[in-house]
Amino acid sequence: MTADALRARLRTDLGAAMKTRHRDAVTALRTALAAIDNAEAVPTAAPPPDATSEHIGGAHAGLGAAEAARRELSLEDVRALLREQQRERRAEALRYDSLGRSDAADRLRREAETLDPYLEL
Repeated sequence: MTADALRARLRTDLGAAMKTRHRDAVTALRTALAAIDNAEAVPTAAPPPDATSEHIGGAHAGLGAAEAARRELSLEDVRALLREQQRERRAEALRYDSLGRSDAADRLRREAETLDPYLEL
């Protein structure tokens, strides 16, 4: 499996979770996809070009003028991001348990478990 195939699977499963209103899965899959998208972002060194649109404030004129380069993530990079998402949820679940918020802790554990199958692909 490739990183792109894993991302496609996450997106497909997100759609299915939304249709069935599986709230915990929707949250876990959305944040996982956002983490992947954020990891692909490359810091920009140069400011955007000065050519702006006269019709829309802050818009850049020209096809692709505001496009930014993206980093290619490997399958292992994506899996590492998913493991980090799980680790964060489980750590917060422990914190919520210590505060007597077992309902929120259980929700975070269910979200972490939602990501298990994607680590085995």
